[in-house]
Amino acid sequence: MAATQTATPAAAAAPATGLKAFNALIANPKTQNYLNDVLQDKKSQFVNNIVALVTNSDLLQNCEPQSVMFSGIKATALNLPLDPNLGFAYIIPYWDSKSKTQKAQFQMGYRGLLQLAIRSGQMAAINVTDVREGEIIDEDILTGEIKMKKAADRTSKKIIGYVAYMRLTNGFSKTLYCTREEVELHAIRFTKQKTKDGKLANVWASDFDAMAKKTVLKALLKYAPLSTEMAEAISLDDDNMDMRVINPAAAYAPDVVEAEAETIAMEDEPAAQEPQPQTTAAAPQPGF
Repeated sequence: MAATQTATPAAAAAPATGLKAFNALIANPKTQNYLNDVLQDKKSQFVNNIVALVTNSDLLQNCEPQSVMFSGIKATALNLPLDPNLGFAYIIPYWDSKSKTQKAQFQMGYRGLLQLAIRSGQMAAINVTDVREGEIIDEDILTGEIKMKKAADRTSKKIIGYVAYMRLTNGFSKTLYCTREEVELHAIRFTKQKTKDGKLANVWASDFDAMAKKTVLKALLKYAPLSTEMAEAISLDDDNMDMRVINPAAAYAPDVVEAEAETIAMEDEPAAQEPQPQTTAAAPQPGF
């Protein structure tokens, strides 16, 4: 009797990863429809920018594609360029220990915050800078005002802190100064951009000064009336928040027809703030 031969089932194809997976997501017709609805005339610019960004970043290629796309949408919706060299906005990879996957998050730079503050029309003047040894002459502990004198050779002196200043069109002004140590302790306490041994990672490690300026500026802006755009931007900024993102599939899923595109959110419990006339979104958690 002839032996019966059993056909060996073909091995399942490995799921697409890296740049191939991201390009497949962007090319998906449902993705294209979603981007048209959300970004409208900004869609083409977004696709070109996000594809170029991912193509040039091995770290982003290793992230869950949807998290990269949603991070880019946040920046584009706020009219902030995604070029990391400009410092307006970043897409940062991080390890999600719950899903055991690498994901991406949107994060504003201090230049992005400055840009949005200027757009609000509320600012007569606004700036943030580092402070070097010997530059602080006097500080009023009641008003927070600081008298400073720029050191002639400041680039050779040690950075001891960061100061942000704003003056509103109605005449109100505010200065906020924090030492470098205060900013670093704040970052270690709140940011999730840390290594397993608790050291700062990602942009906090590669460009501490820029992130420190953003932290002080963000804390200062809680004293300003927030425009709708500014309030939305701060709520979308993932830095100093719990990064546990609600599953993007709840907002969009190529394989689910009844996807609800509106519900893109993050878990965050911001501190309460007195309501401002221009504010329509929750206020950010105070920086310090």
